[in-house]
Amino acid sequence: MSIKEIFETMDYGPAPESAVEALAWLVDQGDRFGHFINGAFTPPADGFESRNPATGEVLATLTQATQSDVDSAVTAARKAQPKWETMGGPGRAKYLYALARLLQKHSRLFAVLESLDNGKPIREARDIDIPLAQRHFYYHAGMAQLMEAELPDVQALGVCGQIIPWNFPLLMLSWKIAPALAMGNTVVLKPAEYTSLTALLFADICKQAGLPAGVVNIVTGDGAVGEMIVAAEVDKIAFTGSTSVGRRIREATAGSGKGLTLELGGKSPYIVFDDADIDSAIEGLVDAIWFNQGQVCCAGSRLLVQEGIAETFHAKLRARMDKLRIGNPLDKCIDVGAIVDPVQLDTISALVAANTAGEMYQPQIQMPEGGCFYPPTLIEGLTTSDSLMQEEIFGPVLVSSTFRTPAEAVEIANNTRYGLAATLWSENINLALDIAPKLVAGVVWINGTNMFDAAAGFGGVRESGFGREGGWEGLSAYTKPKGKTKPLAQVKPFKGDGAPADPLDRTAKMYVGGKQARPDSGYSQAVFGKSGSLLGHVGLANRKDVRNAVEAAAGATAWGKTTGHLRAQILYYIGENLSARADEFANRIDSMTGAKGGKAEVETSIQRLFTAAAWADKYDGQVHNVPIRGVALAMKEPSGVIGALCADEAPLLGLVSVMAPAIAMGNRVVLAASQPFPLAATDFYQVLDTSDVPAGVVNILTGSHTEVAKPLAAHLNVDAVWSFSSSDLSSTIEAASAGNLKRTWVNNSQALDWSLDHSKRFLQAATEVKNIWVPYGE
Repeated sequence: MSIKEIFETMDYGPAPESAVEALAWLVDQGDRFGHFINGAFTPPADGFESRNPATGEVLATLTQATQSDVDSAVTAARKAQPKWETMGGPGRAKYLYALARLLQKHSRLFAVLESLDNGKPIREARDIDIPLAQRHFYYHAGMAQLMEAELPDVQALGVCGQIIPWNFPLLMLSWKIAPALAMGNTVVLKPAEYTSLTALLFADICKQAGLPAGVVNIVTGDGAVGEMIVAAEVDKIAFTGSTSVGRRIREATAGSGKGLTLELGGKSPYIVFDDADIDSAIEGLVDAIWFNQGQVCCAGSRLLVQEGIAETFHAKLRARMDKLRIGNPLDKCIDVGAIVDPVQLDTISALVAANTAGEMYQPQIQMPEGGCFYPPTLIEGLTTSDSLMQEEIFGPVLVSSTFRTPAEAVEIANNTRYGLAATLWSENINLALDIAPKLVAGVVWINGTNMFDAAAGFGGVRESGFGREGGWEGLSAYTKPKGKTKPLAQVKPFKGDGAPADPLDRTAKMYVGGKQARPDSGYSQAVFGKSGSLLGHVGLANRKDVRNAVEAAAGATAWGKTTGHLRAQILYYIGENLSARADEFANRIDSMTGAKGGKAEVETSIQRLFTAAAWADKYDGQVHNVPIRGVALAMKEPSGVIGALCADEAPLLGLVSVMAPAIAMGNRVVLAASQPFPLAATDFYQVLDTSDVPAGVVNILTGSHTEVAKPLAAHLNVDAVWSFSSSDLSSTIEAASAGNLKRTWVNNSQALDWSLDHSKRFLQAATEVKNIWVPYGE
């Protein structure tokens, strides 16, 4: 073409990136790889091929890990961990800085290899994936340097098993390895079967950095290898992948005591209001759904457009789709590359073919011959009940619907089982900042999309998983409180057949929705003192009582919208009213437990209430220092409905220490009182009645913890479950929680010293961090 013709057509010419260096590196390795264990590569063994999805070309042969390989990797990591941790934060920081610098030095090699192995356009790997990976190691080198000063009360977990997906192979590796190493852990990581090459290149630079043997171990293979790591003697599992696999991991680790973070699927809404800059919103949408061929867990795959601009918006969107370029991922002019593997391509094709709703549009653009390519696709006119509006497609397919009012936009956006990310476009910043907190998502982008940084945590809620990666909030997943715990023996009730201590029968009821409620079971249990005297009766809660209590808590959503100042006043009021009856409660505790610690327990309970009140309007979020012209606001929001099995050994203090920080943060609670000593809890609801606590905010059940644990943990309207029971129910709770992947905090039969103030831990467990990104400027 002549220069004149080029200017008239504005066609792109090819701008291919050379793959010579990347292919040469593969050749230098013999095109065959073993595992990276204890600082060295193992000899290659039987395995599988890694292919370029754009051409089908075999890039290398990788080794399928065996149980022996995984055991060797875990053993190496376990042996290396104590020395790595005692090296200290500044010592670890030097290695993390070295890894960051080596990622920079070899950035082009990493980018090309990633594009060859994954099929994503080279400009995405070069400009987004690799720089972000570098950023995570630099950032967490700083975290390691600061750990001893800024996080003096925590220590490393130990050995972390990490399983990453194929859509961002090197970036996901960085998200997981960098914070783990910074906090003093060692790792055993399994990259995705389809895309292991950049992980193996990373292993190569670990050797170049002189990283101590065993600190980083990488084993390759299929999903069976991931199962081996989950079952191995590790202290934590970090998984990024599909919701279905995440649910199985939750079930497999239940009761094991292993830490767990899950970053799972999404069906993220992309909301465009009628005052939005339409052209900017469309460019953002191209990035939201066709970035990495739509193979992004937080892809803006559900387009919601306000009715007044819907026709114009869709017309402009279709015109923009006509200009998208699909082809060789190594061509710098390509917008959409190859789907990672024929299996994924078939999945996308089948989901779209099965859909009969709406109107589908695919641009008439030239498709490459051969390779795993799928055209950019738009399906308009769907409703929330259509399967493609609910199911994650994980491909370059955008589904669309409309809304009339902001309230309807929020309702449609939240009508999903996921809660990973959301995007909204509006020139009205008041509207944007009003809507963002109402969206059920871990991350919200305003007038932008796919903004990530190591300083801002990323992660979801609901069936998008739990935990955060990045930022200060991400470090908690790789640390634990310092000190050792002690086994907690089951606390059993006293037995007796003596006469009632008080001849006037005052059978205590449960407390549901602000009212005393008889147990649905119709049964009660006797509560005896140490001498055998009958202190009273309490109801035995069953599944229906749990249902009623959760229903009452779910109906009290207004509590989470009140100010921290108001919640503080009510907590102070509860403390004042408890103080007025301190002697009565102290005597009740002593009569139940047969000890003399009632007075101290009541006084400490009052202090817990005052401490929670003090924190109610002071447990603030942050403004993260992210590299954009704008801000990333880390907002701490209530988890929702929290179910808790209270401590048996501390009948009042165990209940108050759980309840107070939870409701201080705006949560509603369903509390199962101390099983052997429940009467302090049934006296306590009289205090609640006189303290202006709204109905449904606090609900109290009595009876067997074993009876209520599973229905509470399985209930889909419960957002988190905590267990401090002396009965061993951790496995039951964690397994049942897999239904909607709610957060759990269980004691694994380890004692918590209730005389110490654990408020910060409770406040952290009672909140979710939502990062709201707000770029600004014209």
